[in-house]
Amino acid sequence: MATLAISAALTVAIFVYRTAHLSTARASTTPAISALALSSDHASDSGAEELYLQGRYYWNRRTPDDLKRAVDYFTQAIVRDPSYSKAYVGLADSYNLLREYSAMPASEAYPRALAAAIKAVRLDDSSSEAHASLAFVTFFWSWDTPGAEREFKRALILNPENARAHHWYASFLLTCRRFPESLVEIETAQRLDPSSVSILADKAQILHVSNQADAAVVLLKQIENAEPSFASAHLYLSEIYLTRKNYPIYLSELKRTALLLQDQQKLEVARAAEQGFSTSGYQGMLAGMLHVQKRLNAEGRLSGYYLAATYARMGKKKDALRYLQSAYEEHETLLLSVPTEPSFDVLHEDAEYRALLARVNPSAQFNSSPAKHR
Repeated sequence: MATLAISAALTVAIFVYRTAHLSTARASTTPAISALALSSDHASDSGAEELYLQGRYYWNRRTPDDLKRAVDYFTQAIVRDPSYSKAYVGLADSYNLLREYSAMPASEAYPRALAAAIKAVRLDDSSSEAHASLAFVTFFWSWDTPGAEREFKRALILNPENARAHHWYASFLLTCRRFPESLVEIETAQRLDPSSVSILADKAQILHVSNQADAAVVLLKQIENAEPSFASAHLYLSEIYLTRKNYPIYLSELKRTALLLQDQQKLEVARAAEQGFSTSGYQGMLAGMLHVQKRLNAEGRLSGYYLAATYARMGKKKDALRYLQSAYEEHETLLLSVPTEPSFDVLHEDAEYRALLARVNPSAQFNSSPAKHR
């Protein structure tokens, strides 16, 4: 990624709080991070640390509004102490999730996350948290699988007790279809941070893909009862109920997810699917979704990935492949999850499909046994 693009991304992130002494906080874009690493003995300003802890509180809540608040607190911490590596880690982590929680387009969020993570590692190359954040964005934005795995392993060598590193490494391994390793990592993360609902939800997702959907539902129902506003639980439940062909509950969870994510596009699709199902069942549901998806895609408001998934569910392979290619040209992050998405099971033996995904993640192990979704 271009030097100016990364520098500009971080400048935008801290612009509103910028002061005369903040020029030293601009992100480095030099790839030889460890060679330029500054001392890890830096002691943060107590006020900056308090702002950082406030940011982590909101970051852990995982809603669009709370993630924006987290960005606000981490940015204030940087203004207070421009050499505070952990504040840049928090900023990177916030931007890494803002894309997922529909609060910011990937093309805006990930360059900012990359800039902040690079800065964090440059300030403290011994920080496990900084390397984990850099690993996350290196994989999900840069699609650099080997580079991301190196960073994850570096993070875990520096601190084997880093629950977040184990958690995100588990997600990375899942997308590479390394299911047993993924489950080991997420269980390690859960042991280290048993109160984390995000770890519990992602464990459920891994269980689902590993053909243990009953166990996944139990975990997700626990989260739904304890934290009804936690969007990921509803999203993963919608995916499970879709594969189980329980369409009324699928539609209910789909709409709930869209509302919690404040995602107007997903909400329009969910409502069209609900209306189509009420009149014509499953095929009507897909037709209703596709009608709205086509309009949103033509308006530039919805990725071709979603049309590809709907066409694949309809059994229209050529159309699904066409829109997967469109998603590739859009650099759609969700392409990384395609090999584990049940909607695309119909394409797993297609040479064109495999060739496309190999350009995204050559490390995905297609020779491993695919999950048998029910």
